[in-house]
Amino acid sequence: MNWNNWIRQSHRWLSIAFTVAVIINIVAMVMQQQAVWIGLLALFPLILMLLSGLYLFALPYLAPRRGSTSGSQA
Repeated sequence: MNWNNWIRQSHRWLSIAFTVAVIINIVAMVMQQQAVWIGLLALFPLILMLLSGLYLFALPYLAPRRGSTSGSQA
């Protein structure tokens, strides 16, 4: 498995972890249990998703162009 596929797969799993953390946060708010660590629970996967998402977004722009030998297209 190459580096790009590993980051893409990690991004997908982080989105699941983020969703679970948000659900836990909502349940804690409904139960009137305010704890700082519950609020920060979603922050860790969110930061990692931001970094991997920015990398995946920039990937097509950083990749070398394929198939074009000249700069003009007729």
